[in-house]
Amino acid sequence: METTKQNNQTSLPDSGSVVTLTDSAVAKIKSMMQKEGKADYLLRIGVVTGGCAGLSYEMSFQKKAYDNDIINSQGDLKILVNSECVPFLKGIQVDYVDSLKESGFKYRNPNAKSSCGCGTSFS
Repeated sequence: METTKQNNQTSLPDSGSVVTLTDSAVAKIKSMMQKEGKADYLLRIGVVTGGCAGLSYEMSFQKKAYDNDIINSQGDLKILVNSECVPFLKGIQVDYVDSLKESGFKYRNPNAKSSCGCGTSFS
């Protein structure tokens, strides 16, 4: 896997992405960015301590990357992952589901040993 450094940031090509989003997740995120007036922002995906299983996923919009961020591109969407979160997120797929039964982002994480019932917390 080839990586390039720019201003202490690592950029990975699409094939080496830490995080992969489904088309429905990308569409929902772009829709939310437009709605919030943040169309030119980046998407940050990370992990924070908390939740019923020990760790929780976190997503937010951010104007600029930090020096220790890994930047993935999926189409024209730029995804930021703090380098410290990579071991927890490497290979994760984020989907967006909107049905009569449920609505929201779903995480398929090959690194999770267990997860809670709601699917937003893992260990």
